[in-house]
Amino acid sequence: MPRVTFGWRRLRPLSTQILLLQVAIIVLTVSAGFAVSLWQTRKQIDHEEGRQSLAIARSVASMPSVRSAFALPHPERVIQPLAERIRHRTHAAFIVVANAHGIRYSHPDPSKVGKRISTDPSIALAGDEYVGVQTGTLGRSVRAKTPVYGPKGAVIGLVSVGVLESAVTAQLISNLPLVLIPPLLGLALGVLGSLLLARRIKRQTFGLEPNEIATLLEQREAMLHGIREGTIATDARGRVTLANDEARRLLGLAENVVGRELAEVVPPGHVREVMAGHVDEPDQVVLVDDQVLVVNRMPVSVRGKEIGAVVTLRDRTELEALMRELDDVQSLAEALRAQEHEFAHRLHVVAGLIEVGRHDEAVGFIKQSSLVHQALVASIVERVGDSILVGLLLGKAAVASERGVELRVGRGTRLPEDVPNARELVTVVANLVDNALDSVAGVGGGWIEVTIRDEEDGVLVRVQDSGPGVEPAVADEIFRDGFTTKVATGAGRRGLGLALVSQTARRRGGTVEVANDGGAVFTVFLPHARVAVPG
Repeated sequence: MPRVTFGWRRLRPLSTQILLLQVAIIVLTVSAGFAVSLWQTRKQIDHEEGRQSLAIARSVASMPSVRSAFALPHPERVIQPLAERIRHRTHAAFIVVANAHGIRYSHPDPSKVGKRISTDPSIALAGDEYVGVQTGTLGRSVRAKTPVYGPKGAVIGLVSVGVLESAVTAQLISNLPLVLIPPLLGLALGVLGSLLLARRIKRQTFGLEPNEIATLLEQREAMLHGIREGTIATDARGRVTLANDEARRLLGLAENVVGRELAEVVPPGHVREVMAGHVDEPDQVVLVDDQVLVVNRMPVSVRGKEIGAVVTLRDRTELEALMRELDDVQSLAEALRAQEHEFAHRLHVVAGLIEVGRHDEAVGFIKQSSLVHQALVASIVERVGDSILVGLLLGKAAVASERGVELRVGRGTRLPEDVPNARELVTVVANLVDNALDSVAGVGGGWIEVTIRDEEDGVLVRVQDSGPGVEPAVADEIFRDGFTTKVATGAGRRGLGLALVSQTARRRGGTVEVANDGGAVFTVFLPHARVAVPG
């Protein structure tokens, strides 16, 4: 079977297609309107000519000279000249006067006088008037017929007056410019409007054709739903116009967020303030549930007018955890270096005592230096069964020692090895201790006491310090994401640690409280079983 190849011409631009389509519709509409107007004009001319012809026929039929002529031996000798004079004055095509038998007494063609009329005279001879279009000896014409009454009221003949169709057509042609003005004006306005509309569509679509727009839409959908960053677009009123899959996952959004207000779908707190544009700084670190996100908001302007904004979200949860671990490792390394120097100094003291022969004092100095550290380690290992928490507390103790702060374990500390929520305990304890260190650091002789107690329904964590405490006015605000009383540094955004503690407690259905007792006292209760909490 032979192969058939079709050659398709390149499609015209969208604006040209719209222009041609609209012009075609306008031309068809105007042509139909012109045809209707022409038909109505012709009908009106026919009606006017018929009315005038009837008036002429009535006038001729009512003339006494015409009526009396019917009684003469040769009526045509009187009626023919009279009818012709009237015809010339009224510009009628013909004025025919006939008797009751249809025999003409007048006609524009004298040879037709004395002959029977060519059209049906029955209507007029029956005493009725007739107006219509008929074809006679002179051609097709608009004519009117009326009866002629004798002295006794009987119909003795008829008068037929008409105007030829050619004359009517000539009159219609003479009126054609007036008929054409409205359609031509409508056509011109329609074409002008189509041009303006085509230009507007081309400007709004940036000169792109439908296939290019479809390609861009497909590429945009593939790109937005394929990237690892969350993206949310809003209009000038703050309504969501776009949200990709990653944004829905990070913020826990439903599928029907498009078209809703941003404040309705975004969780309250620092994240909402950043996404609403109330915070101008870039790379804002926010907390959403147990995820740490970096949020950026960029206004979108088109032709100098702001039409909305684009918000990007990056998941920094794992990176934030690694950074915190790195900070702990760095702090521990600094503490170890400090202890190394301290140990070197102590070695110098021991060496000096031995050199001068004061061996007993050297042994006592060594025992006294190691007892404090050994007592802390023994206390932690004995009372805390979870190895991860043991390592955390020892590391924090070293950091605290390097910063001049004493970290001690409360007497009521009791925690078994198989605690079910050890990871969440690490988050709570680490952040509370870090917060206490920031509060106590720099105060000579400062201390931090950590108490972790396993109870029947859950685990109680209490961290008390000797710092300045928490002002009652901000007691409810310190757990809010972004709230801080410290000066931000380049290490990261402040106001995240206590927010993580609050998030962890609320997620498990627990509680978090703060009070002042010679310093700040933070108490957190984490139930063993997760409890559903409204909101």
